[in-house]
Amino acid sequence: MRIESPKTTVNKSNEELFNFLTDVKNFEKLMPENISKFEVLEDDKFLFALSGMPEIVLKLEEKNEFDKVSLGAAGGKIPFSLTANINELESNKSEANLIFEGEFNAMMAMMVKGPITKFINTLSEKMGAL
Repeated sequence: MRIESPKTTVNKSNEELFNFLTDVKNFEKLMPENISKFEVLEDDKFLFALSGMPEIVLKLEEKNEFDKVSLGAAGGKIPFSLTANINELESNKSEANLIFEGEFNAMMAMMVKGPITKFINTLSEKMGAL
C-alpha cells in the first residue's frame, strides 16, 4: 500500500528542512493533536502513540543530503516506511511531500488507509507551517 501526501510549500531552504527532519526529536512538532506519547529512544529513533492506537517506533534509515529523508518501522510486526521528498523552490523556500509505503493484507489495508492518510496529511500540513 502506498499513500502520498499533497506537496507542501515550506518557508525553509531544502537544507534547513532536511536538517529539521533528520533530527528525530523534531517530529514531535509535526505530530497530530491526539498524540498520547512521544519519546526519543536514540539519536535516530523515536516512539510515538496516538490516542487509541498502538505505539509505533520509527528509525531514521536513509538520508540523501537535502532532498530525501526516510524513516522505517523499527521492531514492529508490519514493515513500512515514511519518506519525505524535498525539492528546493527558492533560497528560503522548499517543497516537500510524504510517502507512506507498507505491506498489508487487504483487510488490514482497508482498516488503516483512512487513519494513515489523515496522519501523513497532518504531518505535511504542520511541516508547511514551520
